Amino acid sequence: MLLFAQGSATASIAIDEARAALRSALGRLGPRERVLAVPPDCTRLHSMAGPLTEAAWEHYGERLRDVLPATGTHVPMTAGEIAAMFGRVPAGLFRVHDWRTNLRALGAVPGDLVCELSEKRLYYDIPVEVDRLIAGCGHDLILSIGQVVPHEVAGMAGHAKNILIGAGGAAAINRTHFLGAAYGMERIMGRADNPVRLVLRYAARHFAAHLPIVHVLTVIGRDERGGPVLRGLFIGDDEECFERAAALAFEVNIELVDEPLRKVVVYLDPREYKSTWLGNKSIYRTRMAMADGGELVVLAPGVRRFGEDPAIDQLIRKYGYSGTANILKLMGEEEEFPGGRYKEVLLDPEMAPGVKVRIVEQATDLQAQPGAAAHLIHGSTDGRFTVTYCPGHLTREGIEGVGFAFAPLGEMTARYDPGRLSDGWNTMPDGERIFYISNPALGLWAHRARFESGREAQE
Repeated sequence: MLLFAQGSATASIAIDEARAALRSALGRLGPRERVLAVPPDCTRLHSMAGPLTEAAWEHYGERLRDVLPATGTHVPMTAGEIAAMFGRVPAGLFRVHDWRTNLRALGAVPGDLVCELSEKRLYYDIPVEVDRLIAGCGHDLILSIGQVVPHEVAGMAGHAKNILIGAGGAAAINRTHFLGAAYGMERIMGRADNPVRLVLRYAARHFAAHLPIVHVLTVIGRDERGGPVLRGLFIGDDEECFERAAALAFEVNIELVDEPLRKVVVYLDPREYKSTWLGNKSIYRTRMAMADGGELVVLAPGVRRFGEDPAIDQLIRKYGYSGTANILKLMGEEEEFPGGRYKEVLLDPEMAPGVKVRIVEQATDLQAQPGAAAHLIHGSTDGRFTVTYCPGHLTREGIEGVGFAFAPLGEMTARYDPGRLSDGWNTMPDGERIFYISNPALGLWAHRARFESGREAQE
């Protein structure tokens, strides 16, 4: 049932209007006594999920028993981040999701379906687990609050992904991420129908339909000053609200350029981006716009680590963003695993001839973390363009060690001052022409021909 739907590419919905719309929609649901809110974390600071979660708390009061930020693999939010994002919502309501423990199994997406959806690139089951707060604590309403925006793994973020990945378990996170990487992220980003989204849809229909989930979905655009503006709000308990939101996000959040971009400068807000795991949105969201031989400059004052998870941080430092072919080869190394149970997974022969992936219990460190392998693929340019990272807290040695070029942040922000640049084309005093992006989380940038070719490949 669709409870509320409003939005257009030119709409500007005031946050007070959105809060009132949410409270009205919740009123239509009837009385609820034990409510759980599942919003995104501060990496979706501009999603408007903070004020909407606050509005839900104002509506339900003490009947809102728990708030579980859908952190996925991200580090837990700090008290300061919670206060800045969620306003007056009591800090004592917030819980921490651990993607490796405290989970409840719901089922498994069968390997035959994964094989079919991946066009025979992969064959493995995808276990479906969620935080025990979602399935097991007797909530009579679960508010899944999130932003629909182009995404490197799910095509479009939000809806079932918020619950099954954001509050899901390691196996689902790892295997859906690797599915997206093996299928090809450029065939997925910005598209609501793709193998990962279809896996999530199957899982939601078969294993989560009994859960009292209502989705609250925002679509965020940019105003004339480049700041976030609410373009759409969709509330419902079925897939229609996602379909409506995804259609609007396709219109609002994808910017097609008529020529490949030779120099792009991206700014990473330090409140949102503290790792390359997150900051590499600057690569994911611009890669289809980048010219061969071009340069992407990433101004990253808050970046202080590579992975959000300590184990994944070490894998990034060890293997680096070393290219799709190399990562796939590492995932398919022929080794014996005494006593281990595994399936051999044949990869796309055009990407990695004869290479099979083993999904095993005893594996190499990278094979045991296919989500990390997917991230290394996503963050690699495969030599097509260069990435110059300008981090606030990482060293030259660290940045160069993972395969990026390094430049001092102070020097580069003096030249490319975020306070003076405007989103889109800028001409510098010396005549250099650059394309500036103030927040890569708000969209997807692509060369028109490259985006269309990706769509044709998918179809």
